Amino acid sequence: MTSPPRVTGGPWRRLLAVLIALVLATAGAVAVQPAAQAASVDTGAWYVLVNRHSGKALDLYNFATGDGAPIVQWARNDGNQQQWQFVSSGDGYYRLKSRHSGKVLDVYEWNAEGGAEIVQWADTNGWNQQFRLADSDGGHVRLINRHSGKALETWEWATGDGARISQWDDLNGANQQWQLVKLGTGGGDCGSGSFDAEAVLSGGTWTARNGGTTLYTGSSMIEAMRRAVGSLSTGRTAKQKVIVRGSGSMNANQSLDLPSYTTLEVCGTIAVSGTISANNAVVRAQNVTDVEVTRLNVTGSPYFGVFIRNGTNITLGRIDLRLGSAGLGIRIDNHANRAVRTRNVRIDTVYASGGGSHGVETYGVDGITIGTVTARDTGESGLLFNDTINATVGTVDAQGAGTGTGYAAFRMANRNGRIGDAYPVNVRVGNVIARGGGRGVFCVSESGGAVIDRVDIAQTGSNSILVENCYNVTIAGQSGSVNGSDVRIASRAEFPVSRDITLQNLTLTNSVITENPCGTNIVIRNINLVNSRIDRC
Repeated sequence: MTSPPRVTGGPWRRLLAVLIALVLATAGAVAVQPAAQAASVDTGAWYVLVNRHSGKALDLYNFATGDGAPIVQWARNDGNQQQWQFVSSGDGYYRLKSRHSGKVLDVYEWNAEGGAEIVQWADTNGWNQQFRLADSDGGHVRLINRHSGKALETWEWATGDGARISQWDDLNGANQQWQLVKLGTGGGDCGSGSFDAEAVLSGGTWTARNGGTTLYTGSSMIEAMRRAVGSLSTGRTAKQKVIVRGSGSMNANQSLDLPSYTTLEVCGTIAVSGTISANNAVVRAQNVTDVEVTRLNVTGSPYFGVFIRNGTNITLGRIDLRLGSAGLGIRIDNHANRAVRTRNVRIDTVYASGGGSHGVETYGVDGITIGTVTARDTGESGLLFNDTINATVGTVDAQGAGTGTGYAAFRMANRNGRIGDAYPVNVRVGNVIARGGGRGVFCVSESGGAVIDRVDIAQTGSNSILVENCYNVTIAGQSGSVNGSDVRIASRAEFPVSRDITLQNLTLTNSVITENPCGTNIVIRNINLVNSRIDRC
């Protein structure tokens, strides 16, 4: 698909916005009033907006951060570029702020005509940046611009990824209707809402309580958290919530174990120190169902930041792991029972830096959805899938992941994506962004069944992309760029050669694509070569 048009604006634009607002005000211009106003939104939450006609999400194209970047639709992946916050302008109007860029939806150059471009721009609170919500049936809403009075829509009823978002007269068409999907971890301030037990720091003292009952008072954060979790109802079949209010420390040989039907929200930072002990984690859950960690911030060097083993219905929300020289961020596996996979896992956003191993690693998982993994200077991969099937990832954004190693920003290994003896497409990744580090994308050891829509890889220490003994893999299904490191399609003798591999839609700069030894059904097409070449076997 042709990329959406890029638009630019000059420094006069902010002045123009102010002048237009003044003219409208002095002329007594009347805004479209929010009659038939939709139900109010949570201004503390982050939302994904899903179009009723196409089923795709409102998306900031290509992770742009600059003014004038186009707004499009894309398959929902819950990445930061698809998350929007409603910022009140008063009188029932809101600006929609991007979680990725911090900029807001904007009708470009105050254009009041149908078909005008919708872009992002720095927040000026102009009327062209303000929208009201009007109800449609089925819980959908229309977004009506205050300046133009027109509705936000998928242009010309398009259904494909990358189709542009525009405005048109409010016709209440399905292409103008949006479902507001509130992400579970973004609502309100941390610690708001109902809960069942809490651990609270005050004046250097931790107190755990459940209702009016005090469970613990002392200096130990881990003991307060354990007591709060332990006070939840025995034998429960619905989630109960523990909130931790305050920052503190724990030893690396300790773990906070969560039983089934538990939600944990940590409003503070947990600092980990001491000697690392195998399989301990800041938060650990084993042989459980329905466990949720909505927020967690960790520093120091735990063995694992989060460790899940043999779980079902696991949700991790906003996880921030800023580790020292050792440790692994999130590990989800089924190691203790290989015959039973961990199932139905959701991770909204992860920031993982430092540590001696991976930002996020899975082994033996069936069904995982990840919004965004941001990895910075992790010892090994940013995101590693082992023997994992039915996976959807919005974005892997890695800088310095696995420097000096064979690991990668995104790696698949150990028959990842293999279902039975076949490799149907069941692993879908929206974007892989890699700078420096080891490799950008690495598929190895009989893995496959994967499509990566977009890649943006530059200056990795080893291969930008290495596909080795993998099957049915498409890289850059939509678009991509590789700069400075080679791309290889290869095979080791102990496994069948790579087959059904497609590399396409790449701009290759100062690089080379090499196929050696020969694979089976290897497709290399639509490659823009800039000081680069392709060497086929």
